[in-house]
Amino acid sequence: MPSSAPRPLPLALTQGDPAGIGPDLALVAWTKRKEYGLPPFVYVGDPDVLTIRARLLDLEVPLAETGAEAATGAFAEALPVLSLPAGIDVVAGQPHIGTARSTIASIETAVELAVSGKASAVVTSPIAKAVLYEAGFQFPGHTEFLADLAARATGERVMPVMMLAGPKLRAVPVTIHIPLRDVADKLSEELIFDTCRIAAKDLRERFGIASPRLAVSGLNPHAGEGGAIGREDQDIIHPAISRLRAEGIDAFGPLPADTMFHDEARARYDVAVCMYHDQALIPAKALGFDDTVNVTLGLPFIRTSPDHGTAFGIAGQGVARETSLVTALKLASQLAGHARVAPV
Repeated sequence: MPSSAPRPLPLALTQGDPAGIGPDLALVAWTKRKEYGLPPFVYVGDPDVLTIRARLLDLEVPLAETGAEAATGAFAEALPVLSLPAGIDVVAGQPHIGTARSTIASIETAVELAVSGKASAVVTSPIAKAVLYEAGFQFPGHTEFLADLAARATGERVMPVMMLAGPKLRAVPVTIHIPLRDVADKLSEELIFDTCRIAAKDLRERFGIASPRLAVSGLNPHAGEGGAIGREDQDIIHPAISRLRAEGIDAFGPLPADTMFHDEARARYDVAVCMYHDQALIPAKALGFDDTVNVTLGLPFIRTSPDHGTAFGIAGQGVARETSLVTALKLASQLAGHARVAPV
């Protein structure tokens, strides 16, 4: 007797900048779907871009222009595409302001699918922020735009938290895209406390870690050496950790960053919470450059992204590696399965 179990929801994969390697990787990933055991996904973008890019890459990829509802059923035989015209004729490797509106619309549509329960998660392909800025895009980047879309959908304030998740390390930077000289001024007890609370919550509810362990780095060399090399570690970071522990969160530190990332140290925690961008991303990428994924915590939907850029210089040439996108797709599916939060 045939099963009456509902089909799993597809992932919503955005096109990113259509002149970059996003379309290439989506095509290659679909051709290797059985090899990688990929979950079904629907590509939100221009099918004509995919057709032309497949020809450049010498790939046979049938497309199924469909809504998200039919994507899972179509995935085995064709790449499902929710059609959004790019706006101009796209040339691989040549970004153009004319595609900015479709890039933004792809993100908006993917979020709408996730929020409405038609997709299990959002996976974003890389965007070119300079192109979007030229078109009037008002957000510093992808993450801030996703947070704004989430807030509009739910009516609640959203604080997004960036996590780099790899096979050997999960790392969260408290401050991200700001000059290094501004980090100490930007850091606050409240920012560290809120970042760690969100990380602990999502590790429990989405990663399935019952009692997550948070290793919190110091800011200064040797975590300040008792105040001799800066007081931020004592005056800002330590009080935040004390508040977290009072709430029952297993956070410890501040730890000297230079001794946090060797094998024995990593075995003692589930995530490293670091004070600035490179303090987190250098070890994350050194330990898993091709299979580390960007995960946005704190959103009312799951979002992952490959940890690389648009790579215009190699778009359409067949040399871009699909590993990070494949990992992002698989992790998004795994997180959707772990999630215990009620749907929005």
